[in-house]
Amino acid sequence: MNETTIVPAVSVAVMRGRAIMLVRRGRAPSKGLYAFPGGRVEAGESLEDAARRELLEETGIAVGTLVPLRDILIDSRSDGGSVYLLTVFGARHLAGEPVAADDADEAAFFGLDEIERLPLTDSTLEIVLELLGGGVILPG
Repeated sequence: MNETTIVPAVSVAVMRGRAIMLVRRGRAPSKGLYAFPGGRVEAGESLEDAARRELLEETGIAVGTLVPLRDILIDSRSDGGSVYLLTVFGARHLAGEPVAADDADEAAFFGLDEIERLPLTDSTLEIVLELLGGGVILPG
């Protein structure tokens, strides 16, 4: 019997005013879809450290306090990936303008009207609506 290894991963929903930063994925899994920036947690790294590192590597953005929003189990084996336990954080933008780097093709802040027209990964719109609707209060 095969045992599936679950890979820890993180992403960060960054708010600036009423806009949320998204990146367009440049590689599988989810290539071409918009999502919150993030990636795998490296050995010995805390979830928060991984979230800050991935955010900096993919976009060059600095954020304030990270607030855990939810954990999502993602099975991307059919897309050449693995099974991930994704911890999504929310945070307020502190400094920097998004620049796409690492495995992101594009990085920008979007308003809700724009986000609703983008091809998104699962649960992205749901989390955006929670943040913009005041369902989650981010410090800062």
